[in-house]
Amino acid sequence: MRTPDTQRPRPGADILRTALRRNVGAMVRGTVLMGLYQAGETAFPIALGLIVEHTMQDRSPAALGLSIGALAVIITTVSLSWRFGMRVLQKANTTEAHRWRVRVAACGLQPVARDVDLKSGEVLTIATEDADQTADIVEVVPLLISSLVAVVVAAVALGMADIRLGLLVIVGTVAILAVLAVMSQRIGASTREQQARVARAGAKVADLITGLRPLHGFGGNHAAFGAYRKVSTDAKRQAITVARVNGAYAGTALALNAVLAAAVSLTAGWLALDGRITIGELVMAVGLAQFIIEPLKMFSEMPKYVMTARASAERLALVLSAPPVTTAGAGRPAPGGGLAVDGVRHGSLRGLKFEVSAGEFVAIAAYRPRAAADLVAVLAVNVAPDAYEGVVRLGERPVAELSVEAVRAHMLVNPYDGEIFAGTLRTNIDPSGTSRTVPEAVEASMLTDVVALHRDGLDHAVRDRGANLSGGQRQRLSLARALAADTDVLVLHNPTTAVDAVTEQLIARNVAKSRRGRTTVVITSSPALLDAADRVLVLDEGVITAEDTHRNLLARDADYCLAVAR
Repeated sequence: MRTPDTQRPRPGADILRTALRRNVGAMVRGTVLMGLYQAGETAFPIALGLIVEHTMQDRSPAALGLSIGALAVIITTVSLSWRFGMRVLQKANTTEAHRWRVRVAACGLQPVARDVDLKSGEVLTIATEDADQTADIVEVVPLLISSLVAVVVAAVALGMADIRLGLLVIVGTVAILAVLAVMSQRIGASTREQQARVARAGAKVADLITGLRPLHGFGGNHAAFGAYRKVSTDAKRQAITVARVNGAYAGTALALNAVLAAAVSLTAGWLALDGRITIGELVMAVGLAQFIIEPLKMFSEMPKYVMTARASAERLALVLSAPPVTTAGAGRPAPGGGLAVDGVRHGSLRGLKFEVSAGEFVAIAAYRPRAAADLVAVLAVNVAPDAYEGVVRLGERPVAELSVEAVRAHMLVNPYDGEIFAGTLRTNIDPSGTSRTVPEAVEASMLTDVVALHRDGLDHAVRDRGANLSGGQRQRLSLARALAADTDVLVLHNPTTAVDAVTEQLIARNVAKSRRGRTTVVITSSPALLDAADRVLVLDEGVITAEDTHRNLLARDADYCLAVAR
């Protein structure tokens, strides 16, 4: 069963090219404005040099006023071009980061999982930090070009004063970039390793939070905290390594830029003493030597940002280019159809075979929890049909011929540990806001007492993972959500293990009543649910070993009686 991957594989370089291509307009506008800003910054010391030059020749108030006006124009241009240029680039950067976050989230929410060896915490890190750092390329390129504009303008202006000054700037810039390009390679490698370790730490803490309650229950929390401390320490050490590399890079860049500025100033001073350039040209050269440090610093930092963006893009590609674990047909099951499992071998299942007719309520008593979990995984299409032997038919059609979306729309498999989300009772029961059976689902799941307990009723706030609900309340909330979906086929896995016997009895009757006429399968050891079913299938050693009503099985099957009687 496969879902076609409409997006071609995306290596990191391709992701960066995509980001650049769809932001061309914003980048062009940002480059023009930031180039104008850098040109204005460069023009300031040039203008000062010209003012000094002409003031010494013509000391009239008119010339002074004209000079002040020219400086005012330059300052205004610098201020406005910076403000609007950065606004354009940062908007494009933020928008692009949002696009990649949405793409990663969409991959995680697809009906068919992607074949990628990443945990949820790692995917979260990729969808946040890596998406942001990848989008930085949209801002980096225009700043790189604008810095180059400043360096070129400064080199040309100095070259017009004396060719040796212009050549010194050009040769010095090339030498600085060559040194820093080598150093940026180490930054890229260190950053990739840091991102991987941070992602592993995020995955570990996500697992820890998920299992915090059971860990406290058997005293394993200290060992779990120790395991997290180890991966977190590894991430910290790598972060320190990256900080050291970045510090060495920044220090080297600053030192080289200062050396170049000093060389330009000393050379200009020597030329002025030798009478080869004028005092105005000396003022211009010293001013440019001081100014050029800033664009050179920005220019020299660009390789570092490019390597970081590329490392993040490669991690994005781990998710976006991963193939789906299965392929699929495009068929749809017949409405109201039944469910059939024919010779399925997977995990602990050994040629499992049974059939549930349309509209029938069947309970499966699994003696071994592993067999129940394997069956649920197969029915929920968490295991690809080509990964196990046998056939699962839904509405008389093999699941392998159906699209995953159609299977999920026709059959809902509700796990015993269904997630509870931050929001309200209503949004947990009906996430899409389209169900017409929410009141009936609340009543059938015996969630009415929880709703009545709070002034806001169904709009009562629920914390993440249902932290402000008891175990039984969370389980009933999950059951209400499954019933509100009102699907043709409903599979429930241990839906009442955390509720008391009286409530369980009422839930069993309510579920049978609310699902009358629609196919329902309950995998459980609850006597109440087993008794409410039309018939019971006994799952033992991976196969169905007995079939009858609950009461008949109690009367004649000692093993069954021992397994389910309370």
